[in-house]
Amino acid sequence: MILPETPDSAPTMRPDLLSSQDLDLAFVRSRFPALAGEWIFLDNAGGSQVLETVADRVRDYLLSSSVQLGATYDVSRLAAERVAEGVHAGAALVHGEPGEIVYGSSTTQLLQNLARAFADELRPGDEVVVTNSDHEANVTPWVRLEDRDITVRFWRVRPGTLRLHLDDLERLLGKRTRLVCVPHVSNILGTINPVAEIARLVHAHGARICVDGVAFAPHRLVDVGAWDVDFYVFSLYKVFGPHMALLWGKREHLVELANVNHVYIARDAIPYKLQPGSISYELAAGIPAVVGYLEELGERISPDAATPRAALASAFDAIAAHEEKLAAILLGYLATKPGVRILGEPAPDRERRIATISFAVEGRNASEIPAALDPHKIGIRYGDFHSRRLIHDLGLADRQGVVRVSMAHYNTVEEMERVVACLEPVL
Repeated sequence: MILPETPDSAPTMRPDLLSSQDLDLAFVRSRFPALAGEWIFLDNAGGSQVLETVADRVRDYLLSSSVQLGATYDVSRLAAERVAEGVHAGAALVHGEPGEIVYGSSTTQLLQNLARAFADELRPGDEVVVTNSDHEANVTPWVRLEDRDITVRFWRVRPGTLRLHLDDLERLLGKRTRLVCVPHVSNILGTINPVAEIARLVHAHGARICVDGVAFAPHRLVDVGAWDVDFYVFSLYKVFGPHMALLWGKREHLVELANVNHVYIARDAIPYKLQPGSISYELAAGIPAVVGYLEELGERISPDAATPRAALASAFDAIAAHEEKLAAILLGYLATKPGVRILGEPAPDRERRIATISFAVEGRNASEIPAALDPHKIGIRYGDFHSRRLIHDLGLADRQGVVRVSMAHYNTVEEMERVVACLEPVL
């Protein structure tokens, strides 16, 4: 089994983060009605709880403007305005432009569409690099290009560190490399990959980069321009919003992509050419509530925030600091348990990992542990989480994968202490 050793001492938080502005958890939790129930939700990497204001906007759209877009009458104009607000909100979330936003039902669907469109730019013998640590959504669409005589190469995490190393990638890059597909964060390991450094290396070799940001976006501020990536995709239903996903791409690259919609749609018809069947209008109308909530959260923490973007940055800084505290509780406990191996960074350092924590217990099937917490109203999961290639390479497939506890900023210290107390008789 390829697992790194767990350190003897419990992990500690960085001292400079202990003084970070605390989140107003009473305010935060009041915005998520589901949190008023009995359950502790710690399967957030699979899907976060939804803001009440998102549901309000979706409901209002359905009950007052549920018509087709593009007509001249007033209700159709209102519907179009609400969908356009959703597009602008998505652009604000990634620090991009509205004309660079493509929506879809899921990250999986968007990457399937992207791969179909990108395939027209490839020729036999061209190469695409994927990783063994990504969700399959950012692997399968590219592996299928092998049917077109495209070579797919795997950038693998090193067994000793369970990290992706840049010099390993550099050895894979060549004159025929056209695209590198990488997760910003592994949904198993929780490790933050340095996408800006990866992008610089990829661009130096004349290729493009497609980043799966699903596991990153709920926890840190997305800034596609600062990282200079080419494509970035994530699921909004894991960022407190409706069940849909967002693909951002540099406009010049989106224009070059082939049309995967109706044959008569123009090549420069973005996003329409990449949204076959269009999108869920009512769900798009709910997205501004996500951005509005995060901006309000940031303004409460930093009342002098000069711009909405500064408010978003303040919100995510506080989210990262709070989640680091939550992760420290679980990581510190797991580090004391014989036979337990933490996958990924063993310390809660916000610069290196997010609060998605997976572990394996020597001689135990992963399915045993979440079921033991169900009676305590604690929701966690086990499995491969569609990162099956990594689970296989770790030698954990025959034990049904890993146990995963994935926190969000609305979780509390008290909840994590309860989790530790309930895990004690199980581990």
